[in-house]
Amino acid sequence: MGLLKILSAFCIFITSSAIGFSYGQTFSLRFENLLYLEHCIKILETEIVYGATPLPEALANVKKKGKPRVSFIFDDIRRDLISNKREAIYHSFLTVEEKLHHRLHLKKEDIEIFFSLGRVLGSSDREDQSKIFKIVLAQLEGQLDEAKLEKNQNAKLYRSLGIITGLGIIILLI
Repeated sequence: MGLLKILSAFCIFITSSAIGFSYGQTFSLRFENLLYLEHCIKILETEIVYGATPLPEALANVKKKGKPRVSFIFDDIRRDLISNKREAIYHSFLTVEEKLHHRLHLKKEDIEIFFSLGRVLGSSDREDQSKIFKIVLAQLEGQLDEAKLEKNQNAKLYRSLGIITGLGIIILLI
């Protein structure tokens, strides 16, 4: 009977701690993925503005040169753009919304900034697009600052909360 209590207490503690660590990890992942997204957008800017690369090829180059954890998004956009023969790239951007939210843990504000790039990409000359890239990157920088602050505050909080909750449940059951 005592062994069963110890085993149950251990399982409760491990489960609640894992939940706390998992939830805390989402804040760290958002920050890292925003950094990688910023890097990918800078690559796209270089390809389009300075290299005058056609959009599908530029998106393929971002997939190759960017961090795989985020750059797959640009390949998905490229494939949708080509397979559906879309004139406006924005509709291809919309197809990756769920992946941005669920796989990359981005907030709605982060996704809107990314979509704002899709709304204007390919619809103006290189000089205007350069300005747009700068605006989007500045907005992304603000989101990065917010994500870093949230990561520092909340990641540790939820990890500790998971451990304390597990200990609290064990104390209540004993």
